[in-house]
Amino acid sequence: MHPKEISILDYTYDLPEERIADFPIAERQDAKLLIYQKGILQEDQYKNIANYLPENSLLVFNDTRVIQARLLFQKATGASIEIFCLEPYDTVNEYNVLMAKKESIQWKCLIGGANKWKEGNLIKEIFVQGEKVALEAQLVEKITDAYIVKFSWKRAQLSFAEIIEQAGDTPLPPYIKRKPIDSDKERYQTIYAKQDGSVAAPTAGLHFTSSIFSSFTNKNIHTAFVTLHVGAGTFKPVKADLLRDHPMHAEWIEVSAETIRQLIENFNNGIIAVGTTALRTLESLFWMGVKAALNPNAQLADLMIHQWDVYEAPLSNCSLNTPAALEALVEWMKKNNCNSILSPTQILIAPGYRYRVVKAIVTNFHQPQSTLLLLVAAAIGKDWKKVYQFALENDYRFLSYGDGSLLFLNKD
Repeated sequence: MHPKEISILDYTYDLPEERIADFPIAERQDAKLLIYQKGILQEDQYKNIANYLPENSLLVFNDTRVIQARLLFQKATGASIEIFCLEPYDTVNEYNVLMAKKESIQWKCLIGGANKWKEGNLIKEIFVQGEKVALEAQLVEKITDAYIVKFSWKRAQLSFAEIIEQAGDTPLPPYIKRKPIDSDKERYQTIYAKQDGSVAAPTAGLHFTSSIFSSFTNKNIHTAFVTLHVGAGTFKPVKADLLRDHPMHAEWIEVSAETIRQLIENFNNGIIAVGTTALRTLESLFWMGVKAALNPNAQLADLMIHQWDVYEAPLSNCSLNTPAALEALVEWMKKNNCNSILSPTQILIAPGYRYRVVKAIVTNFHQPQSTLLLLVAAAIGKDWKKVYQFALENDYRFLSYGDGSLLFLNKD
C-alpha cells in the first residue's frame, strides 16, 4: 500500500493527560529506557544505554540549539501580543550567518493576538550585556498560516542570536500546559547543542550526559553530529483522514562532507539515530545521494527531498546501495565546492518505507496520530502498539520531557 492511502486513525492510542511529562526528571540520565529488539522488550535507564548498543556502532546526534523563540510584546493599550519565531524569512545560505545578523532581520512567525495588532510597531526593552536595548517588531505581511515580522534594534554590535536569547522565552511544546521557567533554558536543551536555529528541542538527546558519552569508550562506540533545525511543524497533528491530504512540514538540514564520509566508513558497523530529527536527516542524505547519482549536474535545489519523492519513480526504482548513494553525494559536493550541504527536507517516513541508513532509533514516546508515530511504525511495524501499551502500563512518562526508547529496526 502506498503511504498516501494510510488512515491516520490506525495510528492512535489513548494518552491520558497525566502521562504527559510537564517537567523533566531531576537527573537527565535517570530517565527510563525501554529497549525493543526482535520483538522482545527490556527495561533500564539511559545511563546504561551503552550496554545495549553494538560495539563499534556509530551514534548520530542532532546538534541544533533551541532559540528563545517566544517573544511577548505589550502595546501601549496594555494588550499582549505574542510572537513565535518559526524560521528566518531571509534567504538561507547558512543559519549561523542569519543568526549573526546585526540591526535587523525578517522572520516567519506565528502571532498570538494578531487581531489586536492592526498597525504600528511593537517595542520591547531588554538588557543585553548590561545595556538597555529597544527591540522593535514591524508586521510586514500576512502569508499562508503565518506572518512576516521584521525585527530591528539599534545596537549595531549585537547579533540577533544575542538579542533573542535575552528577549524571548523557551518555546515549550503546546502540550506542556505551563509557562516556561528559568530552568527550562538549560533543561530544554541538549548538552551538546551548538547550532542556533530550532524552535523545538531534539528531545531524544535531552537524556544524554557527559557520563553517558564517557561510557561509549569501553565499547568503542563512535559519535557524529548532524544539524536539523526543528520547526513547530513537528507538533502538527495529522488532521486529514488519509495521509495523502496531510502536508508534511519542511525543515532545514546541514551536514558536512566529513560527517557523510564518517557514515560511509561506519555503515557496516551499524548507524543509530538519536532522535527522529537525526533519523530524518540521515535518511534524507541517502535520497539526496540518489538524486545526485541520477543527475550529477543537479543544482542544490534539485536535491531537496519532497514529501512523496522516495515512494515514486525515479527514486523508488533506484537500486543504489547506501554507501554508493552517500559517495555520490560527497562527489556532488566536491564538484560543487561544498564542504557542507544545507537544504530543506520534507521527507515523510511512514509504514511502507524501507530504512536505508539507520539500524536503530533512540526516541521518546510520541503523540497519537502524529508523523513521528508513523516513523516509529515504519521501523518496528505493528509492534509499535506493543511498545506503547507496555510504556503506558508501566508508568513511562510521555512526550518531550518524558522517558524514551531504543528501538532496533525489524528487518524486511
